[in-house]
Amino acid sequence: MFRTQTLLTLIYQAQANGFEFRRWYQSNIHNDFPGVERSVDVLVSEGRFYALIFSHDFARAIWKRGAQMHFEVPSMTYSRMNGKGEVVTINRKPFTRRTIKADVWKYHLREMAVSPDPMLYLKRFVPAGSLLNSTQEVVEMMSAAG
Repeated sequence: MFRTQTLLTLIYQAQANGFEFRRWYQSNIHNDFPGVERSVDVLVSEGRFYALIFSHDFARAIWKRGAQMHFEVPSMTYSRMNGKGEVVTINRKPFTRRTIKADVWKYHLREMAVSPDPMLYLKRFVPAGSLLNSTQEVVEMMSAAG
């Protein structure tokens, strides 16, 4: 459910930025397009959503060229040695980072590739409150958009 809902929200966000999901699905997955909800179910159930999230077209749509993006860097705890040779624990609070690079999508693809869970990495870029309570709401919005 988490992957399906997050993926639907990301697809909707990418479509708002010009990504054509139907065309991508037909050229990369299967010629027949069973509808948005069913195609996302196929991607998630077969583990083929990686083909979508690492697609250059999808990445360009998520991280628009020259657009200012805000995302949250999670809190971190790590140990290091101070000048006296003592081990100290560093606790970093979460913070918001902003970026305006022309090819920022390449950076994020690299970061997503080394991330333990690429979907969790992508979820940071979904505005808070955008993950809707029901998958059906996203599907209805996407169907209305074309």
